[in-house]
This record gives sequence, C-alpha cells and structure tokens, in this order.
Amino acid sequence: MKPILLQGHERSITQFKYNREGDLLFAVAKDPIVNVWYSVNGERLGTYMGHTGAVWCVDADWDTKHVLTGSADSSCRLSDCETGKQLALLKTNSAVRTCGFDFGGNIIMFSTDKQTAYQCFVSFFDLRDPSQIDSNEPYMKIPCNDSKFTSAVWGPLGDCIIAGHESGELNQYSAKSGEVLVNVKEHSRQINDIQLSRDMTMFVTASKDNTAKLFDSTSLEHQKTFRTERPINSAALSPNYDHVVLGGGQEAMDVTTTSTRTGKFEARFFHLAFEEEFGRVKGHFGPINSVAFHPDGKSYSSGGEEVTSAFITSTHNTLSLSSKHRKLDLSVHRGSCSRGF
Repeated sequence: MKPILLQGHERSITQFKYNREGDLLFAVAKDPIVNVWYSVNGERLGTYMGHTGAVWCVDADWDTKHVLTGSADSSCRLSDCETGKQLALLKTNSAVRTCGFDFGGNIIMFSTDKQTAYQCFVSFFDLRDPSQIDSNEPYMKIPCNDSKFTSAVWGPLGDCIIAGHESGELNQYSAKSGEVLVNVKEHSRQINDIQLSRDMTMFVTASKDNTAKLFDSTSLEHQKTFRTERPINSAALSPNYDHVVLGGGQEAMDVTTTSTRTGKFEARFFHLAFEEEFGRVKGHFGPINSVAFHPDGKSYSSGGEEVTSAFITSTHNTLSLSSKHRKLDLSVHRGSCSRGF
C-alpha cells in the first residue's frame, strides 16, 4: 500500500468528493478553503476562495464544469471548476449543511441548519432560470419542523432526495412537490452521512448509534447492518466489489483521553452481503470524518479530525483478501509516503 498524505487545510476535514471520472478529488474542511487535487498523485491543482466560514459540503456536476459548496458563513456558492470563478452566491439565514447537483446538473439542492430564530429548509434552485439566482428565491423549499437535516443526497435520476435527520429518521422527498414519499426510522441517533452506490440502487448511512446500514434507494427498505464499537461518521460503497468502508471513532472531544487503539480510528472494511469485518487500515490518530471510494474502486480517501491529514490509499491489498474472510490489519506509514504542499 502506498498512501498519499495531503496537506492543504488548517482545520479538520469535513467532506471528500470525487468527480464522476475520478481524476479530481475535492476536499472541504472547517476552514474557508476548498481544495482540489489530482487523485492519481496527490498534486494540488488549486483552491476555490470566497467562503468566510467552515465549509461543510462540496459537490461537482456530471461533466465537472461546476462546483457547489455550502458553508457555515450562511451561503452556498457555485463556481466554475476550471477557473475557480464564482458564478452564483446564494445567501441563507443559517449554515448550509449539505448540497448537491441532480443527475442532469441543472438543479441544485442544499439544506440549512436549524438555529434559534430560523427553521431548517431544503432549497431547490433551477440553474436554467437566472431569475431564481438573481432574486435568491428557490422554486421550492421543504421545511423541517421536527428534527433538523444532517445529511441529504439526490435519489435515482433526480426524482427525489433522500435526507437523514438528527433523530435517526430517513425521509424520501419528491423533488417536484416536496411531499414526503417514504419515511423510515432504523437508526436511534443522528445520521451523519449518506452515500449512494454507483448505480444508485442502494445507499449506505453512517450514524452516531455505532452502526452503518444499507437501504434500497426506492423503497428505503433496510437491507444490511454493519456494527462497530464507536460512532460512525462516514460510510462508502465500493463501485466494483461487495465491500463497504466505514470511518469514525471516539467523539473528538474525548480523543485526548484515549489511545489510538482504544479510540478505534481505523478505516474499517466490511463485506456487503455477510456483514463481516475483514480489514482495517490504520493511520489516523483522531476520528475519521469522511471516506470516499474512487470511482474505479482501486483506492479510497479518508479525512480526519487531526487537522492536516487526508489519505489517498490503495485498496488492492485489502480487497485481495476479502474472499478468504481473513481479518487484515494494515498500518499506514506516513513518513515515507507523505506529500506536502
């Protein structure tokens, strides 16, 4: 294994996102910087400036022309991917927690946090209608009266969005009417992350209740459960193997009182069908906040709470042993494989 250590942020990583082809890796953190790297060698291509607060989410459209980011500075920004030029600024009343392009790249959605004086919403903008951008008025807003949105993704073909809540509920909302199509509650605590499979037929959730769960994208029927001893902050499905990688660990506020072994800060691999753990990858010394598989399935990225580290790690050694169901413990040697900028 030859992990690459990326150093481009001053604070904790919040999310990783590959573009469709997988040649670019976008990263955001609890600082105002949005970085983009070549995924093959870890070379940093540039940064997208403009935000003044922590950036919680990032997404790239289908053909990687535009980049969408949401921040704690109460704004969602649309930028040109190649030049970094800001194309649109959408102001909100509270922090933007999640954002994303639909399947065609014409409609964007983002969710806001619930604060004392403001309700949380999911807002929808059609980029083909400049008047919506100029007036900062979405064509549809979905309010959340009970538990706030903590994660949200577009469903298959952009017909709906799938949202996770602080209470552990999952809701499927129509992207046309805003009505709740399906509601389930399989988690007992907050859902931290939702990621779809490559064909969008399934998705995996990561929760503070120490479990990650697999669901059907259309019916939200619960399929599989992956259990750990610590809260899970992020989970991703392999595009070409029956594998899922989980990232998390002990709460960040308690990290200084425990060792890395006790905190369970490894990236953990589970078999998708058998729900069995077969491998772990060490390297982080704090909770992992985000994991993402490369679209070719041969590597994955993980970003943690320890401020300056993000790993691009080959999964070849891990995946080759999955059929034998042997537990694998792979250490990441940062000294010989790090790359600084």
